Amino acid sequence: MTTRANDARTAHAAGVERLLASYRAVPPTASVRLAKPTSNLFRSRAKPDAPGLDTSGLTGVIAVDPDARTVDVAGMCTYDDLVAATLPHGLAPLVVPQLKTITLGGAVTGLGIESTSFRNGLPHESVLELDILTGTGEVITASPTEHEDLYRAFPNSYGTLGYAVRLRIELEPVEPFVELRQLRFHSLPDLVAAMGRIVATGSLDGARVDYLDGVVFSATESYLCLGTQTAASGPVSDYTGQKIYYRSIQHDEGTTVDRLTIHDYLWRWDTDWFWCSEAFGAQRPLVRRLWPRALRRSSFYGKLMRYEQRFHIGDRIERLRNRPPRERVVQDVEIPISRCAEFLNWFLATVPIEPIWLCPLRVRDAEGWPLYPLRPLETYVNVGFWSTVPVGSVEGATNRLIEAAVSEFDGHKSLYSDSYYSPEKFDELYGGDTYRSVKKRYDPDSRLLDLYAKAVQRR
Repeated sequence: MTTRANDARTAHAAGVERLLASYRAVPPTASVRLAKPTSNLFRSRAKPDAPGLDTSGLTGVIAVDPDARTVDVAGMCTYDDLVAATLPHGLAPLVVPQLKTITLGGAVTGLGIESTSFRNGLPHESVLELDILTGTGEVITASPTEHEDLYRAFPNSYGTLGYAVRLRIELEPVEPFVELRQLRFHSLPDLVAAMGRIVATGSLDGARVDYLDGVVFSATESYLCLGTQTAASGPVSDYTGQKIYYRSIQHDEGTTVDRLTIHDYLWRWDTDWFWCSEAFGAQRPLVRRLWPRALRRSSFYGKLMRYEQRFHIGDRIERLRNRPPRERVVQDVEIPISRCAEFLNWFLATVPIEPIWLCPLRVRDAEGWPLYPLRPLETYVNVGFWSTVPVGSVEGATNRLIEAAVSEFDGHKSLYSDSYYSPEKFDELYGGDTYRSVKKRYDPDSRLLDLYAKAVQRR
């Protein structure tokens, strides 16, 4: 073991001790929460009633094992730092969520997804074992053979069953470059049919497909984005400057090609937070030239968004224009591919939000994950839409409408944003009985928040 690896393990052990000390300092009557400088959650939360847990020592990569193709990572390590540690070895996590500040622990206890998910599933499926700080104040190791009930229930529990302290995950080999093909479709059923064929075969026209996602701009303009790893060098595009990635996808007919480094491919969406940087003017040519490149990233846009929400700047502007306030609609939903075109047509006819992101996925573990019970080995399509709409007659009117539609289309909704389910419906969708059983075992005194209280009641 190298000196650097020893130092990283020593630093991690010290970080765990600080975490435990901060846990013991939380009054028994107060809820235990993390103290985090950033968050990729998009639901409002109540003000904490006690200081958060000290996670300052849990932000690094502990050790990469290139031979075993695994990496040990602290729970609060960002994917930005994780990828920076693995790419020099020609390796990457099996699924790298799109935004640099998403943490590995967050992607596992919540849900992450990306363009490898059609072949690699979701981030938690690459976890070989993880250390979890439970509600009892103990750190235990969970895996498919040890504390399996907690291992299975941890994904989609959002910190209500414990916090990931250390995770060991699988890695896969990657090449230095990604060749891109962008296919234009004029019909959503045609796009979804092509997506299904690619997922089933892992190829298109005899060429291997390593990465697959898509963008819908309208019912008559949509694209599949296919990536293939390659070692062949050549000119590459740069979308961290004046050029905007999602705009580069658009063309009139047929297929266009592009090439990125593997690093820039993994972070292609981060520079403009997909397309949401437009809300801050960052896509206007003059503003973009003046906008510092270092601040052209999702984490900075997130800070601006939280500032806007704190002071209700958007609603004030709408009021000056004699328009109603806006409702935030920031959601990702999983729809069976057999119903995807139908859902997209419903959405485009009902909700005034474009573009829409598409990402196919297949849960590869046959035993499944009880708190987010997608059917194993069945193809779903993650549909992501992130914007605002005029407020309706009740709080969350459009979000409620979408929730009902997702159920009608046999889909499932992630819990990182606003939810309005009844307790009964929530139990039905998110493994209520299993959750309560695991909660009772690992957090018997309810030191951690309840999942329904956190996800729906926003405590």
